Amino acid sequence: QVQLVESGGGLVQPGGSLRLSCVASGFAFSYYGMNWYRQAPGKERELVASISVDGDYTHYADSVKGRFTISRDNGKNTVLLQMNSLRPEDTGLYYCYARVGYDRWGQGTQVTVSS
Repeated sequence: QVQLVESGGGLVQPGGSLRLSCVASGFAFSYYGMNWYRQAPGKERELVASISVDGDYTHYADSVKGRFTISRDNGKNTVLLQMNSLRPEDTGLYYCYARVGYDRWGQGTQVTVSS
């Protein structure tokens, strides 16, 4: 079955960095675009970053441009989100997403940016 498993979240001070990882299984990973979403408390889930099947095309929310980098390793069925210069407003539950037949979500990994 399709599975997306995120890891790498945690508590970090403002200005710090984290790298999130999403390991996919159960589908032909290299044929699907991949995405990271986040949801802050009391807010709607929002798209953070997307990457094309070969990694040549990426898209970022305006709020994270220049600070976050999405990448993928098709040999390891993994998509990464490098997050630098973190801000308190980056706090939230970060989800890996792919549309494989229908919407597929991971369980999420918590990112908390606080001093």
